[in-house]
Amino acid sequence: MMRRLIPAVALLTALSALTGCGGGSANGDDGKLSVVTAFYPLQFISERVGGDAVRVSTLTKPGAEPHDVELTAGQVGQVADAGLIVYLSGFQPAVDDAVKQNGGDRGFDAAGTVQPLTAEEADAHAEEEHGANDPHVWLDPERLATIADRLAERLGKADPAHAADFTGRAAALRTELTALDGEFKTGLANCARRELVTSHTAFAYLADRYDLTQIGITGIDPETEPSPQRLAEVAAEAKEHGTTTIFFETLVSPKVAETIAREVGAQTAVLDPIEGLTDDTADYFSAMRANLTALKLGLECS
Repeated sequence: MMRRLIPAVALLTALSALTGCGGGSANGDDGKLSVVTAFYPLQFISERVGGDAVRVSTLTKPGAEPHDVELTAGQVGQVADAGLIVYLSGFQPAVDDAVKQNGGDRGFDAAGTVQPLTAEEADAHAEEEHGANDPHVWLDPERLATIADRLAERLGKADPAHAADFTGRAAALRTELTALDGEFKTGLANCARRELVTSHTAFAYLADRYDLTQIGITGIDPETEPSPQRLAEVAAEAKEHGTTTIFFETLVSPKVAETIAREVGAQTAVLDPIEGLTDDTADYFSAMRANLTALKLGLECS
C-alpha cells in the first residue's frame, strides 16, 4: 500500500505550496458547479442528481482498477479547484490524502451517509472471509439511494438556486433504485443454492440485501493472491454446496476463478462489483441487471 501512496504524497506536497488549503472557484465559466468524483458509482449519482446544473469529472479512468488509483498533479489540482469532491473514505488512499490536503470543507464522504454492515451482519452472509470492511455499499440499491439523497442536500448547500432540482432528481433516482431492488428480491427469491463463490470479496452488501452467502477466494483487494490453502478450502466448500458457477469480476484477471472452476467442475461467469464501466456496460442499472441475470443462472433461480 505504501508503494501506491508515495507518488500521490509527493504530488500533494508540491501542490500544497501552490494551492494552500485548496478551495478554488465552485463554478466554472459556464456557471455550473464543478463536481469531482472519485470513481464511477459516485460519478453516476452525481450526474443523475446534479443534472445540467453541475459539471462532473472523475479521478478514475474507465477500465482502471480504482483500488490502485494514483493521482497526477493535474488531478490533485482538480480536487483543489472543485466546488464539491464526492469520494468514499477508506477505498482509495490517494484520493483520501488529496481531499485531506486540498479539499478544505468541500469533501462529501459517501461512507458517512449510510449505515455500514456490522461484523455480525457481514459474517452472517460469509464463509471464511470477513466482509465487514467491504466498501462496496453501492451494490445495495437502497443504500445507494440514501447516498444520493444526502448528496442532493449537500449540492443544495453549494448551489441553493438549484436545491429543489437536486432534491427532485434524487427522489426520481430513488424510485428507479427501489424498482431495481424489487427486481433483485423477486429474481433471487427461489434459488437452488444461495452460496455465492466469488474471486473478489466485494459482495457483502449485495449478499446481505438478498440473503446470499458469499464465499470469497481473495480478500477485499482484488490484487491479493490467495494461498494454496485458501484455494483448497474454497474448492472444498464449492463441492460441498454443489456450486456450478464461480464468479469473477470485470477489471481483474479471471485466472483464480478458473482455477477453482476446473477443480470442482464448474463454469465461470462475470459478477461486476461496478467499480468502473467496461466497454459493453452502459451504466449502473445495466450492470446491476446483468449481475441479476448472472446470479439467476449461476444459482439456478426460478
